[in-house]
Amino acid sequence: MKYRMIGDVMPAVEMTLQPGEKVYTQSGGMAWMSDGFELDSNMRGGLGKSLARMFTGESVFMASYRATMPDSKIGFAATVPGDILPVDVTTQSGIICQKSAFLCAEDNVSLNTVFSKKLSTGLFGGEGFILQELTGSGMAFLEADGDVVEFELAPGEVMKVDTGNLVAFEKTVDYDIEMIKGLKNMMFGGEGMFLTRMTGPGKIYVQTMNYMDFAGRIIAMVPSKS
Repeated sequence: MKYRMIGDVMPAVEMTLQPGEKVYTQSGGMAWMSDGFELDSNMRGGLGKSLARMFTGESVFMASYRATMPDSKIGFAATVPGDILPVDVTTQSGIICQKSAFLCAEDNVSLNTVFSKKLSTGLFGGEGFILQELTGSGMAFLEADGDVVEFELAPGEVMKVDTGNLVAFEKTVDYDIEMIKGLKNMMFGGEGMFLTRMTGPGKIYVQTMNYMDFAGRIIAMVPSKS
């Protein structure tokens, strides 16, 4: 499988597949494809994993596309202005991502629902108890709001991230939340009450736009009926 990125503001990833190669996405995630694909809509991973995906906001049914002709092309587009992050799951031992980040992946990549082991993180961590883990081998593509910034944390190194700006992190990174100090800072600092505390070693991926905050600003400008 080969791929290329297309566009900047509303990017897409276009893959070129050979006969027998497969990719999958959530239902409705495909933007275009050439002739020479077979579509199979299925509950990937069985009933249990399919129902677990429902809690992440993903569709219960996944769409798998198998190439039947040489150099078959298929494209998957971002749903909001932002970036598409390619992740080589083969070389990274487990990637944890926020529940809305998954766009598409090769067939040998598994998408699993995982739950935060810490009660505090689940209650106050912005993404709640439910995250997603990428394992297996092959390429996966994650959707981010705005641009993606990558940090490589050394052992014990800490990076504090606004809860809505975290896209993904390697499984070696410890994920926790931290309360902002000072009542005045909580009420008037504009950052809420909690930050996500990431402790290395490992990579973390941060997005420069929090789409929920962006949507909130748009809604605030919509005239209300008198």
